[in-house]
Amino acid sequence: MIDHAGINVADWQTSKTFYDAAFAAIGAGLLMTVPKQFTGGANVGGYGRSKPDFWLHEGGEPGPGRHYAFRVGSRAEVDAFYKAALAAGGRDNGAPGPRPHYHEHYYGAFVLDPDGNNVEAVCHEPEQGGER
Repeated sequence: MIDHAGINVADWQTSKTFYDAAFAAIGAGLLMTVPKQFTGGANVGGYGRSKPDFWLHEGGEPGPGRHYAFRVGSRAEVDAFYKAALAAGGRDNGAPGPRPHYHEHYYGAFVLDPDGNNVEAVCHEPEQGGER
């Protein structure tokens, strides 16, 4: 149903550094920036794997209290996302682990971004051999 989503960020460079690291851990990156002549001078960029799905827009009213979950294919990617996001300045909001109260195979991790948004990586697949 959702083609793409976007959030306002208070500090473009701080948020870009955070999302560059967190998304690289799950195979996504900054795919597009909009020329400032079309944004009123603000930095605007879209992240994704094959197309820009998640957008940052400098200015406006940033978080907190918003929640965004990004689906990944393995529990190892959830773990990598969490580790990279914390190393890039995110704050813990729920370490990687099973969340059986959502469903049997739900495995997720939650991090607060620089503006207080609750960002999650989630895997809905059963545990594979060698994964925790």
